[in-house]
Amino acid sequence: MTLLPQTALASADNKHHNEHNESAYIINFNKADELQKWQSTNDNVMGGKSQGFLTFDTQYSVFQGVISLENNGGFSSVYRNIEPLSQGLNTIEIDVQGDGLTYQLRLAIFINGYRLAYKHDFTTVAGQRQTIKLSLADFNASFRGRIIRGAPTLNSEDIKQVGFLLTNKRKGPFSLSLYQLTINRSISID
Repeated sequence: MTLLPQTALASADNKHHNEHNESAYIINFNKADELQKWQSTNDNVMGGKSQGFLTFDTQYSVFQGVISLENNGGFSSVYRNIEPLSQGLNTIEIDVQGDGLTYQLRLAIFINGYRLAYKHDFTTVAGQRQTIKLSLADFNASFRGRIIRGAPTLNSEDIKQVGFLLTNKRKGPFSLSLYQLTINRSISID
């Protein structure tokens, strides 16, 4: 995969990268105040008992918790609103260190007042830091785990929220360290 250079963008605060003429939008997880922008939704909204949240650990944030299958539970998620994005951004890079589990990166848009989430699974390697590159074209619209056929094409300028979800239907602890999330424009995606 060949990406356009990001020059000094990676070192600056993400609030300077949300103008419509920018070629990248960056969320850095290396500051504790980033946590204030995130919310969690766990399966307790449906009677489940899973717990998950975002914490800060000196130089990065961690999406962590415990999945419980009690009361038909089995998921945990965190998400945040983002500023308007430029048109034509087509690639997302996430710099993470996982626990060997498969997570979802979720992007939400709003259509006529209704929230529609697009998801893309990514598998982590336990204890290994990875940069995972995903194409917006490969995200699938979904509702409660089911793919929605005929959903609108996902365009960067429509994205209003980003988030992470774990729904592996296996009980136990989870931990996903988050360093950076970048939404940008690539020349090609392999």
